[in-house]
Amino acid sequence: MAVPSFLARERIVARPGFNRWLIPPAALAVHLCIGQAYATSVYKTALVEHFDTSLTAIGIIFSIAIVMLGLSAALFGTWVDRNGPRAAMFTSAVFWVSGFLVGSLGIATEQLWLLYLGYGVLGGIGLGIGYISPVSTLIKWFPDRPGLATGMAIMGFGGGALIASPLSRQLMSFYDPDYVPTDAASVASGDAVAKLFLTLGVLYLLFMMFGAFLVRVPAADWRPEGFDPSTVKKKALVTTENVSANNAVRTPQFWLLWIVLFCNVTAGIGILEQASPMIQDFFRTGDGSLVAASAAAGFVGVLSLFNMGGRFIWSTTSDYIGRKPIYMVYLGVGIVLYLVLATLGSSATWIFVITAALIISFYGGGFATVPAYLRDLFGTFQVGAIHGRLLTAWAAAGVAGPLIINGVLDARGTPGQLVAGDYRPALFIMVGLLAVGFVANLLVKPVAAKWHESADAVEEFTHEHHTPERSAAR
Repeated sequence: MAVPSFLARERIVARPGFNRWLIPPAALAVHLCIGQAYATSVYKTALVEHFDTSLTAIGIIFSIAIVMLGLSAALFGTWVDRNGPRAAMFTSAVFWVSGFLVGSLGIATEQLWLLYLGYGVLGGIGLGIGYISPVSTLIKWFPDRPGLATGMAIMGFGGGALIASPLSRQLMSFYDPDYVPTDAASVASGDAVAKLFLTLGVLYLLFMMFGAFLVRVPAADWRPEGFDPSTVKKKALVTTENVSANNAVRTPQFWLLWIVLFCNVTAGIGILEQASPMIQDFFRTGDGSLVAASAAAGFVGVLSLFNMGGRFIWSTTSDYIGRKPIYMVYLGVGIVLYLVLATLGSSATWIFVITAALIISFYGGGFATVPAYLRDLFGTFQVGAIHGRLLTAWAAAGVAGPLIINGVLDARGTPGQLVAGDYRPALFIMVGLLAVGFVANLLVKPVAAKWHESADAVEEFTHEHHTPERSAAR
């Protein structure tokens, strides 16, 4: 599928002297916007009352968006690699913003199916394309620090809720004077949420377009000053060869990483999905009282910080200790943390908060490290497309995680009357999942030479999209 000339890859080849540190802000401009997906709980109750439906019916919107994220990332990954980050970021912005506009119309007209179509389907496509749009570009700009590069960008997705949550509350209070954002019992009107969607759509369009028109790709022969590509051969599991996206999915390494990501994400989503009620249920007293709603909201904020920080800190750490060892930490230490949460989590608030925060930091770190892991195993040739196909694991986890924890809690009692013990079966299931992921990670080995692309095939692809004549047209 061709793109307009102003979006074409050859128009954004960086001139000599371009500062590569401008690329992470361009990526962040997109990821901070699409990271709003983690802030849907802010207006979930308002939508339940507006549509007079159940939490499950509203929660499906988020599940649709995550499924579409995985599917669109898989389907359009090769297109993103071929046409470059500007075309991908631009396309992502169009779909993401359209999702808000159609969703706003659905809320205003009380047509829930339009919200499914808008935020769920259209917005989910924007999520998928936007999520993978800067990945291969960042890795090519930072071949010396791929974990740092992807961590800088992908931490924006984890931190998007830190901006979107308070901003959404303030905007809803502006559109609905009766709504008090500091009162957990206060619920905004449907009209306020509809106007919120319109406002966010306009704001996100501006920021995402800024990122799209700032981003550049390096020239084919560019290298960071002082970087010697031959040094990567000295590191275990790191290849200087290249594997195409079509061949990557035929290797056992791809499917082992799919299992690793699925297990890590499913376990993390279990806590994120229930964060606010979970801390209240864990510390519910005999008379039915629980921790203050403000404390629960603060806990959600702490998780967002650790989700964002883990994406940067742990992925950067992986540049020094390696991708396979860092996933042994995510999964192995994660098992211990889940056991602590299940058995000791209700004994003290500080134990609960620290344990959950570390688990979520591993959840975020897993997302940020996996592009660099893929680059190590499959090379840079079509790493964006391979990453897109791997994100189908996220789509599956986005359904499995909530189903596991909600299914267990539904069988254990009534929301608002649950206690810490009711969560233990779900937490032990997460321990089992992390154990499966740990074993899968241990089995990862270097990719066999039979899957490597020939130098001629890579050169042909490169010349097709980076000829000097076409690059000169920028």
